[in-house]
Amino acid sequence: MSQSVNQRSRKTLACTAQATAYQKGYVQELKRRVVEDGEPFAIVQADTPHEIFHAMDIPIITNQWWSAYISAKQLSARYFDAMTEAGYPGNSCKYCSLGLACTLANDPETAPWGGLPKPTVLVARLTCDCIQHVFSQWASALGTEFFAMEAPAWRDKDPTWFEHSKGDWRRVYQPDRIALMVSEMRDLIALLEQRTGRKFDEGKLHYLMERINEQEGYVWEAAQAIGKARPCPVSIAEQMPNTMIPQWHRGSDWAVAHAKQFRDEVMDRIAQGLGASSNEKLRLMWIGAGVWHDPGFYQALEETIGAVFVWSMYMPFAGPAYIRDLDGNVMDALASRLASMNEVLHLPPWMNGWMTSEAERCGIDAAVMLLPPDNRLSQSGTKLTALSLEAAGVPVLTIDADMVDAKIWDHDKMVGMVSAFLQEKGLA
Repeated sequence: MSQSVNQRSRKTLACTAQATAYQKGYVQELKRRVVEDGEPFAIVQADTPHEIFHAMDIPIITNQWWSAYISAKQLSARYFDAMTEAGYPGNSCKYCSLGLACTLANDPETAPWGGLPKPTVLVARLTCDCIQHVFSQWASALGTEFFAMEAPAWRDKDPTWFEHSKGDWRRVYQPDRIALMVSEMRDLIALLEQRTGRKFDEGKLHYLMERINEQEGYVWEAAQAIGKARPCPVSIAEQMPNTMIPQWHRGSDWAVAHAKQFRDEVMDRIAQGLGASSNEKLRLMWIGAGVWHDPGFYQALEETIGAVFVWSMYMPFAGPAYIRDLDGNVMDALASRLASMNEVLHLPPWMNGWMTSEAERCGIDAAVMLLPPDNRLSQSGTKLTALSLEAAGVPVLTIDADMVDAKIWDHDKMVGMVSAFLQEKGLA
C-alpha cells in the first residue's frame, strides 16, 4: 500500500515544537554517548525500570522508541523484508521485533546511527511468548546478555484498579508480585554496577520518584481538563508528543518543567474557548499504540466532518499508572508501577474496565481501535474491550494495521474507513 499521501500533523501549542526540538537534541547526545564515545548502555522494553538506569546515569535505548524512530524514518518495510529473507516468519510481532530486524539487516548505510553497537545488557519483562525469543536472539546478534524479568499472573481482577493505584498499590498489584520485581531489580542493579562501574544510590532514586510524581501530576491535570472541555483544546496528535517525549526522560528537570508548561498551555486554550478543530461535532477515542509513520491521520477529519480524536492511552495513563504514594519504600513503589504496566493496557478486566470508564469521562462518541494482525497481545484483550465499549453505547471500528509497519498502511483508505464508519453509525 502507498504511504506517499501520509501527512504531517498540525501543531498549535508552543510546547509541542519545544518537545520535538528537545528530543532531537537528546537523540544526538544519546548517539554521541552510545555510538561515538562507546559508553555502557542498555536496550530495554518500555515496561522495565528505566528509573534505575536514570538514577545511575546509564543511557538506555527503549525498544518501542527505537521502533517508532525507525518507522518515522520510513525504514520499517526494508528491515522486515530483510528479516523474512533471513528465514524469520512473515507474521512476526512487528512492534517488538523491528529493532531486531534492523540489527539483522546489518546495513549501516540505511540504519539510524549506522545501527546499534553492542549494549551492556538487554532487559525485558516476559509479558508474552515472543519477547523471550526476540530479546534472546537480539542479544545473541549483538554479542551481549539478555536479562529477563518475570511477569507473574495477576490474581487481583479489579476492573476499577485505576481508582486505587495511587495509594493502595500494595493491594492492587499484590505484595508477592511486587516483592519478586524488587528482587529482580536488585539483581539488575548488581549486574549494572559490576558491568559499568557505576554505583546505585537509593536516595537519588527517591528524589527521581518524587519528581516523577510531580511531572505526572501536571499531565493528569491536563488530561482531566481535556476530558471535560468542550471543544477539545488539543488533539491526540499533540497530546502524544507532549506526554511521551517527557515520559522517556521522566523525573528530569526538563521533563517536569515541560509537563507543567503543557498543562498551562492546555488550560489557557480552554480558558479562551479554543478547540483543536473549529468544527468539533464528534469526539473519538484511539485505542492502541500511535501510528508513528502517519501522525497526520489523527487530524484528517477534524475540519471536514468535525471528528476530533480527543483520547489516546498515553496521556490519561500518567495518573493511575505512574503516580504513587511512596510510603517510605521507593523500590516497592517503583515495582508496583511496572508490575502490571502491559497488563492494564492489553488484558481484561483491567484494560476494558479503564477504557470504558475513560470513554464515559471524556464524552466519547465512537472509538477507533488498532488491531495489529501479528500482535497477539494487542488482539485478545483489545477485542474484549471493543465489546465492553459497545455495550456501554460507544461504537467501535477496528482497523487491521500496524503501528510501525507502513507497508500495510494507506492513509487515504484508513481515513475513508473512519469516515464511512461514522456515517454508517449515523454520527456524521
